[in-house]
Amino acid sequence: LKLLLKPRQCSAPAPAGRGAPPRRAAMVKKRQAKGSDSADLVNKAKKRKKSLQERVDGPSEADKLLPRTLEDRMAARRVVVVLEKAALECVQPRKGALELLNSDDHKHICAKNGRDIADARPDITHQCLMALLDSPLNKSGRLLIYIHTAQNVLIEVHPSLRVPRTFKRFAGLAVELLQRHKIRAAQANEVLMKVVSNPVEKYLPPGSRRFGLSVNGRKVKLRDFAAGLEQEAEDSKAATPIVFAIGAVAHEDPVSEAQFGEGYTEERISICDWGLSAACCCSKVASEFEYLWGIC
Repeated sequence: LKLLLKPRQCSAPAPAGRGAPPRRAAMVKKRQAKGSDSADLVNKAKKRKKSLQERVDGPSEADKLLPRTLEDRMAARRVVVVLEKAALECVQPRKGALELLNSDDHKHICAKNGRDIADARPDITHQCLMALLDSPLNKSGRLLIYIHTAQNVLIEVHPSLRVPRTFKRFAGLAVELLQRHKIRAAQANEVLMKVVSNPVEKYLPPGSRRFGLSVNGRKVKLRDFAAGLEQEAEDSKAATPIVFAIGAVAHEDPVSEAQFGEGYTEERISICDWGLSAACCCSKVASEFEYLWGIC
């Protein structure tokens, strides 16, 4: 009798997926994980290479705008503007997150606490920052800005900061700054705004001339006044930085108050016969020194 042997049926290898044997599926997953790990290593190597290139090239253009050492602060002619008694204060309504106290949205809170609604004007600080940071004086690296709030919080502003154009976005930025004490750039490691310790005098260049803008100060023409300071610097053969304290308020004169400007200014000056807004004073200071130093 002939024995009929059935041919052995060979099954096709199952794809690496649901029907694959557990050992084979584990090997496939291991290879995929290894490939992703190698891709991550390549990306990390690229990042290390970029940071190494930045170290070789030196500091970026944004870093060059802000002097880090005492020698850098005294090495060039600079203008330092201190916005005094700025109205930057967080408030939390009954329902909702923290908000920046302002006269438009929080009238009931000011009335309930017996506060003057004119004191809740953070928009003045917003206008001053736009006038200063958008100026050619700042873009040339010759301007430093500090904000001293009414709650005695001192803020250092990086020259490369681009202030939000709308007040609503600026208010969100200010609330985040007051909560976290630091604002970093989105795609860089630069600190654009940060809360620093008081007093402001330790951040001002030593030997600098310090003046406060006030309606009750000595009447001067700002162009002649700036030219006189420049002539004194040339005679002494030293680049002396100049500090201006400007009140970021709707009324009153914070420069004459001991805790806001009188303590470190040597003289109060008045640049106009009429009262000017804080943003207008900032624009005039920037434009006069741009003209004096031939920036634009």
